[in-house]
Amino acid sequence: MTTPTAGGGTAGGSADVVVVGAGPAGSAAAWALATVGLDVVVLEKARFPREKVCGDGLTPRAVKALDEMGVDVSPAAGWVRHRGLRVFGGGQVVEVDWPSLDSWPSYGLIRQRRDLDPMLAEHAVAAGARLEQEVTVTDPLLDDAGRVAGVHAQAGPGKEPVTWRAPLVVSAEGLSGRLAKAIGLTRREDRPLGVAVRRYVRTPRGEDDYLDISFDLSAEGPTADSMPGYGWSFGMGDGTANVGFGLLDTRRGGETDARTVLRRWLATLPPEWQLGEEHAVTPLRGAGLPMALNRGPAYTRGLLLAGDTAGVVNPFNGEGISYALETGRMAGETAAAALRAPEGPAREAVLRAYPERLREAYGRHHRLGTAFLALLDRPGLVRFATAHGLKRPTMVNAALRLMGNLSDGRDGDRFDRAVAVLTRLTPSV
Repeated sequence: MTTPTAGGGTAGGSADVVVVGAGPAGSAAAWALATVGLDVVVLEKARFPREKVCGDGLTPRAVKALDEMGVDVSPAAGWVRHRGLRVFGGGQVVEVDWPSLDSWPSYGLIRQRRDLDPMLAEHAVAAGARLEQEVTVTDPLLDDAGRVAGVHAQAGPGKEPVTWRAPLVVSAEGLSGRLAKAIGLTRREDRPLGVAVRRYVRTPRGEDDYLDISFDLSAEGPTADSMPGYGWSFGMGDGTANVGFGLLDTRRGGETDARTVLRRWLATLPPEWQLGEEHAVTPLRGAGLPMALNRGPAYTRGLLLAGDTAGVVNPFNGEGISYALETGRMAGETAAAALRAPEGPAREAVLRAYPERLREAYGRHHRLGTAFLALLDRPGLVRFATAHGLKRPTMVNAALRLMGNLSDGRDGDRFDRAVAVLTRLTPSV
């Protein structure tokens, strides 16, 4: 993997669109804009390669998003494929393959974010985007009407002040959402916010066709401190595994922190799996999981929000990469369509449709996911459901499709049609 080329940029400048953040959402937005010939600059506060806390597992939903962007997802390009999940719960263990559906690939992928993010940025640069690294955006540039007209930033090792101007700005800054907060778009406290911790370990389980997911997080199984959440061990294909724990709603968990839950869970596993801290090759790191469209509106006053900044992580499972790719592309497409419209009311009408597009795409599914978290918060129910449900492969497969938001919709089988009806009847978040 080559490091994406950065521009010369400590002097600032102008563009059709400024994108803040070169994670999956920012790179997808930049790619969408560059492919239609717009001048887009991506401002990334770090320098690649850089660490990013993530489980590194990409579902078939993310595979499709990458494929639609023209990203080579073959093993020859450095990707590791996986067939599905191995689920531990209630003393049961079951392997379930990703579903075979018309709308989605039948496999997932593994790739460290340390490699994934620069690869996606490079893909955007190849399409014509400009990338400026080590540029920390500090606040929005506002015009006389209070509209976002660019950003103020500090660039380079010397943190020199610079200004980038553009008629539209896409914020893909992640959980921090500095630009959004600066214009009053704060996170909704009534929506779930999760937290995840992970480290890489050297282990004989580093190469595996399945991703391990565990609800048995102590000798007693699920507890008030560990629910709603799960532990994971994802083999990276190189003799290491990404091992972590995700608490999917910090409003509902007990008083024990995620790091303690992870340590307790690892203590229950066979020593020969070598998943404990003594086998670690990186420190333990943590990050927030903003869910269920918990910051909005996703467009206002010249600023579009994408990825974690818009809070689009799936509350069913904590999955974020696929939704970052999708919303980044949506934001880029919306910005491109807006810039083709005359400045003024016509352009604003295009931009104001973006939040509704997100609600239509995710709002009802995320409402179901939020209700699911309330059930997952009951350890006794989780113990019963996993002990009995994992004995029924059909039920496990259905749960995987629902939680992963993988469906052929009304054109699918009986289960897909039932989910389509249920989703249609569910109010949007």
